[in-house]
Amino acid sequence: MALIVLRLFFLLCAGGVSAIINTSLDSGSSAYLPWMNFIIIMGLAVGMVIFDIYLPRKRIDTITSIYFGVLVGVLLTYILTIAAAPFLDQFSNANHIRLVLGICLCYLCTSVLLQTKDDFRFLIPYVEFVREVKGFKPLILDTSVVIDGRIADLVATGVFDNQLIMPRFALSELQAIADSSDKLRRTRGRRGLDVLNRLRADENVDLQIFDRELPELAGQTVDLKLVLLAKHLEGKVVTGDFNLNKVAKVQGVPVINLNEISNALRPVFLPDEKFRLRVIKPGEGPEQGIGYLDDGTMVVVEGGRNRIGQELDVRVTSTLQTNAGKMIFTKVD
Repeated sequence: MALIVLRLFFLLCAGGVSAIINTSLDSGSSAYLPWMNFIIIMGLAVGMVIFDIYLPRKRIDTITSIYFGVLVGVLLTYILTIAAAPFLDQFSNANHIRLVLGICLCYLCTSVLLQTKDDFRFLIPYVEFVREVKGFKPLILDTSVVIDGRIADLVATGVFDNQLIMPRFALSELQAIADSSDKLRRTRGRRGLDVLNRLRADENVDLQIFDRELPELAGQTVDLKLVLLAKHLEGKVVTGDFNLNKVAKVQGVPVINLNEISNALRPVFLPDEKFRLRVIKPGEGPEQGIGYLDDGTMVVVEGGRNRIGQELDVRVTSTLQTNAGKMIFTKVD
């Protein structure tokens, strides 16, 4: 709404400028000249508004670099022309020299700022140039990772100090799950909302709800919206969804998969290593039993089918690592 008001005000100001110019025209000028001035100025104004509408992605650091580059260039031109006034007054085209000097200095200053804007820190109200560091990239959360709940424990350890972004469309999906008629889905949705409230209550966690409606997100699926939003914010997608993980990698968007982190942190058992395990249920093979480690890793025990409910000393024969998790194959020692 604010942009609409701004654009209407800009068009109104353009009309006022054309009226001011027309009042300064000689009375003997052509009757068509005021209308030509009005049409040209309003045409330029409408063209600028259309250009602004069809260029939705604007970088504040780039815009600010251009602004300050031009400002510094004009300031340097003014200072140099004052210093060189005795020399410039000897030329009849001194104004032309000042104009050329101003254009060159504005270009050089803007070019330097654009090429070095990521190499220094410059603060003014609402504007900050910061060296680009990987740790500053925001983390975009999807619904599955919030329902999973491990993200809250992981952030609490201090491993991630990035800003967490929860898109409004993902939050709406989570609310729909929490309001589902299915008891299991409703429980999962409410657990996700509890995890979000836990993150928001933590003073050390920067959790933001992204409310903006980007034009490129219109009509896309939730997974693709997450990927496109991560591209727009130059962040990373945090997920436990295998399909979203693949989609993000195809789009060239960095992904943090909590399942892969969990697999990396699980204890490593080497072949011929021993440990103690309780057999919980029979396996698929005729002599196989199944047990689980404390972290949920499934262990297949050869010769354990007839010892369900017992604690056995088992010896590792091999391990199988996949994106879905890790399996350890053992035999009774």
